[in-house]
Amino acid sequence: MNINILKSEKEELEIELDNATIAEILREYLNKDEDVRMAAWRKEHPDKNAVLVVKTKGKTAKKAVQDAISLIEKESTKLLEGLKKAK
Repeated sequence: MNINILKSEKEELEIELDNATIAEILREYLNKDEDVRMAAWRKEHPDKNAVLVVKTKGKTAKKAVQDAISLIEKESTKLLEGLKKAK
């Protein structure tokens, strides 16, 4: 997966992702964070990559993304463990 940081400020981050599904998952988890004012992604054309925009208050945008990724990893691990037990 290719990731390109287009804009990096304390409370605003724009990340270009070549996978819109990953952008959507991150958006969902970022919007659960009380310190995130806005998380959304756009894709200007089918040939272009998705751009995730994150705006925060109270914590840095990078920290919000890191926290979302950690939560996704934790919940994915729980899901995999549950599926293994169900076999």
